[in-house]
Amino acid sequence: YVRVTDLTDRLLHHNASINWIPDHVRDGAFGKWLEGARDWSISRNRFWGAPIPVWMSDDPAHPRIDVYGSLDELERDFGVRPDDLHRPSIDDLTRPNPDDPTGNATMRRVPEVLDCWFESGSMPFAQLHYPFENKERFEQESPADWIVEYIAQTRGWFYTLHVLSVALFDQPAFRNVNCHGVVLDAQGRKLSKKLRNYPDPEEVMESIGSDALRWYLMSSPILRGGDLKIAEDGSGIADVVRLVLNPIWNAFHFFTLYANAEGYTATWRTDATGDLDRYLLAKTRELVDAATDAMDAYDIAGACNQVVSYLDALNNWYIRRSRERFWAPGASDGGCEADGQLQSDAFDTLYTVLVTLSKVTAPLLPMLAEEIHTGLTGERSVHLTDWPAGDSLPADPALVQAMDEVRAVCSTALGLRKDHGLRQRLPLLQLSVAGDRAEALAPFTSLVAQELNVKDVVLSADRSAFGTEVVRPNPRALGPRLGKDVQAVLKAAKAGDWTRADDGTVVVGGHALQDGEYELALQTADDVAASPVRYVDPEGRTVDTGLVVALDTTVTPELHAEGVTRDLVRIVQQARRDAGLEVTDRIALTLQLGAEQRAMVEANQRHLADSVLATTVTYADAPQPVDLTVDGAPGSLAVTVLA
Repeated sequence: YVRVTDLTDRLLHHNASINWIPDHVRDGAFGKWLEGARDWSISRNRFWGAPIPVWMSDDPAHPRIDVYGSLDELERDFGVRPDDLHRPSIDDLTRPNPDDPTGNATMRRVPEVLDCWFESGSMPFAQLHYPFENKERFEQESPADWIVEYIAQTRGWFYTLHVLSVALFDQPAFRNVNCHGVVLDAQGRKLSKKLRNYPDPEEVMESIGSDALRWYLMSSPILRGGDLKIAEDGSGIADVVRLVLNPIWNAFHFFTLYANAEGYTATWRTDATGDLDRYLLAKTRELVDAATDAMDAYDIAGACNQVVSYLDALNNWYIRRSRERFWAPGASDGGCEADGQLQSDAFDTLYTVLVTLSKVTAPLLPMLAEEIHTGLTGERSVHLTDWPAGDSLPADPALVQAMDEVRAVCSTALGLRKDHGLRQRLPLLQLSVAGDRAEALAPFTSLVAQELNVKDVVLSADRSAFGTEVVRPNPRALGPRLGKDVQAVLKAAKAGDWTRADDGTVVVGGHALQDGEYELALQTADDVAASPVRYVDPEGRTVDTGLVVALDTTVTPELHAEGVTRDLVRIVQQARRDAGLEVTDRIALTLQLGAEQRAMVEANQRHLADSVLATTVTYADAPQPVDLTVDGAPGSLAVTVLA
């Protein structure tokens, strides 16, 4: 036996210094197990196993027990140095009992073998043949920096490592430990060769990719102690390609496509002055800092979450809002500067953040990061570079907060468009943004207008103009904490008896509610298209910005005509792609439309020509090669490439 009960206080003391991922295991599953641990029986009645090095007299009249700790000690007493420590060879090693003057008693090894977990728990020092060799190395390298195993090892390997290390060295065996969950099939069963209820890993890596499989596992709840259900067809792994790998590759492809078309050689640069460039650089700084903190804390899933959140800002905001700058110098971002400076800012900024992104994702997506980094820099390997330093990029928390709120405003307003059946290409007259921080968005109203396709953005501090804010408590979430007081909270919320404290805490009927226990909603009239503005942070928490957006849904004939023209732009752009045109090719556009549709397009012809790089737009009576539908009416078009 190992007398574990004598070590309880030290075991708990040293456990407090270990970084457990997830952290609740330290004082939960593992801590509770240590508190109730009993003395540990380390002997097993089996043949196979490490023989217990204990020799006992076979004569009860002359009791004697010898415990051996080295080959030298065995050779000293038995006169022979054994070269095989396994059964049955070691069992042949016997000698007379020195305590028996008659010489009849014999010292024989006890028949038991060690519990295999005793061997597993001895791994840190046994692998180095400590203390006979590598004493200094073991003392320098112990405790281990990091280990990983699944959550049931709180009663197995994690436990035996900890017990033996504390017993022998009065220190923990490891500093950091990832305690992961279990991989299950879609029905919640453990994966089994017999059932064949899992996708073949080699087929997954061949057809979907090793990076996708790696990310799928590392970004899942399994690395935070939860279980992971995996479909037999690997559909969840394929989603990683769509949601993570493709967005990264598309950003890289976008950059190389336009940089090569312009013949532009980008450089690492962080001094761009445009709002979008400064935002992306500062957002990248936040990514580096957050990913560094997560990786330093061995929170790999947290690092993955940071990357996914960042990709939305990179692709769905920066690149889309900056797209014209990559082929039309000085086209946007606050006006035109000489010699295409705004275009060079866009190229250099995107190059800088893509190089940084390749380094951040190198441990997470090693193949993709390698391809992108070497393609951008010409360096030998991203895996031979240093981890990016956050201070190599500018920090601007105020700009990041304001732009993130701008993105949330746009996302909420796009939801209102969808709810009211107003397609994105249809211009609208006005968007109103109200709340205490509305004025902080003033520098970015043109961006909001472009993103939402509205003519005007109005800012106001008064939220009440668009509806009444109400609290909707969640009784299921409140029940375990408040018990019978839940009914009082529900009654108070219904009566409007609630306040919001300066720190944002919502108090209903005298009870402070916690995240997840309530929802804030905007109660509006049926004819008002308004909604509170919230967004989800990288950790999945809902952030309430305190803003409200209201959309004017009136559609005038002029707005309708402009929307029809924008629809036509999309059709012509598809025709360009179908014809295999380069992004910089200029064209002559010929249209055959009905009289009503032609009038609407002619009123917005300048926008059409600029958007599709058409030097001329002509109208024909005869059908053209490409059929189309404009505002529900048939028509056709022809695209001619100009030399």
